[in-house]
Amino acid sequence: MSRSLTFGGALLALTLVLTGCATNDVQESAAPMETTQPEFLTAYGLDGMEAVEVVDQLDRLALADRPTDLMASVMPEHVALSSQDTAFEMALPDDTFYLSIAPYVTQMHECYYHSLTTCEGELSNASVHVKIVDETGEVLVEEDTTTFDNGFVGVWVPRDTAGTIEISYNGMTGTTEFVATDGGATCITDLRLT
Repeated sequence: MSRSLTFGGALLALTLVLTGCATNDVQESAAPMETTQPEFLTAYGLDGMEAVEVVDQLDRLALADRPTDLMASVMPEHVALSSQDTAFEMALPDDTFYLSIAPYVTQMHECYYHSLTTCEGELSNASVHVKIVDETGEVLVEEDTTTFDNGFVGVWVPRDTAGTIEISYNGMTGTTEFVATDGGATCITDLRLT
């Protein structure tokens, strides 16, 4: 898997604007970025990990253990990572797409690209049943699982698919649609359980 190093406040600003869950302020800096990608990953306990592993690790962290100075957003084709004056991206596999889903009963939030460090859903550590079906009726995912501490369930689906997500929890069920393409959302927060 290739990794690319991207410099500039423009990437960071665009990522934060499009990441609806982001709460940190964008801080532009003209200072050169001197931290290397391996040093950056090591500083956050992510050394030696590929992009998929970084996504899985950060999304599963307990809220209390999440680094407050790290922004990590899942875009359709890469993970954008930044901290103060350092920003770079790690390419995701060409054949898979990450969906982070926050089912809710009473409270939702707007989001499009999932922030691995700031997004929080309503149902933390809840036992849920997840079923994801594509447009042809093929079941892509069907499992009993537990939402992460941040209230999300993260699943990898084939890229260039679309379909329906259904989640059941405590006698309630909700559905929503997904599109796993270059312009598709990685943060699904409109799945209401009734």
